[in-house]
Amino acid sequence: MVKVREKKTAPVKESAPKSPKKIQGMNRHETDANDDKIYFMALGGLEHIGQNMYVYKYRGKYLVVDCGMGFLDEEIGAGDVQYCDTTWLEKRKKDVVGFIVTHGHEDHIGALKYIWPKFRKPIYCTRFPAEILRRTFAGIELDFNPQTDIVEFDHNGATLDIAPFEVETFHVTHSVPEAQMLIIKTPAGKILHTGDWTFNDDIPIEAPTNFARLSEIGSDPMLLACMCDSTNSSRQTKQVTETQVRETLTEIMKNAPGRVFVTGYSRSLARIKMFAEAARAAGRVAAIKERSNPNPVPYVGLPEFREMGISFGYLNKDDVYLHSEIKDLPAEKQAIFLTGSQGEKFAMLTRLCHGQVKELKLQPTDTVVFSAIIIPGREQDVSYLYNKLARMGIKTHTIFDTDNVHASGHAGRPELEHFYDMVHPQVSVPMHGDYINEMLNGKMAMERGGAKHMMVLHNGEMLALSNGNEPYVAETIETSYVVMEGETERSADDQVYKNRKKIAANGAVFVTLPVDKRGFLKGTPEVSSAGIFESDETGFMKRQIQIEITRAIDGLTKTERKDKNNLVRAVQVASNKVVRAALGADKKPQYSVHFVQK
Repeated sequence: MVKVREKKTAPVKESAPKSPKKIQGMNRHETDANDDKIYFMALGGLEHIGQNMYVYKYRGKYLVVDCGMGFLDEEIGAGDVQYCDTTWLEKRKKDVVGFIVTHGHEDHIGALKYIWPKFRKPIYCTRFPAEILRRTFAGIELDFNPQTDIVEFDHNGATLDIAPFEVETFHVTHSVPEAQMLIIKTPAGKILHTGDWTFNDDIPIEAPTNFARLSEIGSDPMLLACMCDSTNSSRQTKQVTETQVRETLTEIMKNAPGRVFVTGYSRSLARIKMFAEAARAAGRVAAIKERSNPNPVPYVGLPEFREMGISFGYLNKDDVYLHSEIKDLPAEKQAIFLTGSQGEKFAMLTRLCHGQVKELKLQPTDTVVFSAIIIPGREQDVSYLYNKLARMGIKTHTIFDTDNVHASGHAGRPELEHFYDMVHPQVSVPMHGDYINEMLNGKMAMERGGAKHMMVLHNGEMLALSNGNEPYVAETIETSYVVMEGETERSADDQVYKNRKKIAANGAVFVTLPVDKRGFLKGTPEVSSAGIFESDETGFMKRQIQIEITRAIDGLTKTERKDKNNLVRAVQVASNKVVRAALGADKKPQYSVHFVQK
């Protein structure tokens, strides 16, 4: 066990006493200084998948667990990434003691590159996510000190002094190396925060879950609560193992007439290892498809994860080659791992389907294996790949037609029942899953784990916990998300996005008014549109809008036309009269009016 301790600074004397801080829901005599409850809140990660960011509070200090990306809302129609709005937490920046990472998936660490610069507090994690963060931060030229801003701890288990919290970590299996469960300890009691986990203990590259420590903490009477992953609570079948996936891939590779392409998650090093062993057993040579562009890129992708796997001993150098090193082998000797299992726009499989990879073309004799589930929100993109490959005459294997082609990183009902046979919290707080899966998780915690209370929370609800007492929501804050579009941060209620949604649903009308300084028209209004009358070949709707706008503005008094807002309203009313008559009363286009002084 490794023990990492933060540096402690001497207390600073204040010239005048400040009023004690309180949160709503405290008893009248309580302040942060003497409140002996521990609080839990999610800024993201409850009642949905992804965007995990959890906050623990004790004695006025805040510990953040994970800081992940979300899955973009399709209604937004733009943006690159989505993550939690941290405005509330930024107001308490000086009391944030650090970030601790459970594992290296993007929905748990991907937002740190945007959120960490706002806080600049230590990030505690194992070597695998630490290396991802170092490469990511360096790629975007983020100003940080990799020796001090990231504090590594042993992936086999560690004890961290992050005052006023003590955090113990221990290993659990997941679909990415070095996943950790956390035991968050304070004098008020202990909390088990599972992160993402499953009992897939047939993973040759790692040790199995530390069941001994899990049983110890699970039977501790001071275990106030268990915050538990709920992603796959509704799955009734026993977990598929990585070695089962290896056997499936082996059979597919033995029977395939040409090249075999396997697409999956690029940081799932155990899957890449199983892919390599399957290829060897089938008489093939395993490789990854490297990028077409040899220039460095500011993100961590499949080639970098291969390097990290070799560096940390999860892969051998001769397990997986680069495609450029095996491309001259006969097709029946090649097995190629690549990105694109979710239909991402710039991923290798998507580009291959579009014929955009000069050095590699798909052939009807190829076989493509989707060794992954479909992440919620990506169904349409993945369906496109399925259909595109079918039209090309390429045989595919997916979770829908081939057993044991993928092993999930999340526990289903059999694993959760085993978990709650060992873990007996006072309070169950299901997290990281849609509502029905959180409910199923909580019910198992009560039925099998003996939990006295189940709290299915919303993001922003601050839960108060104390030993032997009923939990309650002490405070509720407003939570939202931020979308990063290029270099611009936009909030969920940004007017730009509202306008885009309206234009997408109802179209837009653009009007240019030639007016003099008194507001009189000095020519015919120019009218164009998006999604309204592009197909109006006769120009009837456009001419009618011009006529109605002219009539409306001519009908204004001298006083009314001096106010441009009145001119804009006249344009909207006149245009609506034509548009709704032609397209229906429910049509509500977005209007944009520009003035040209004549």
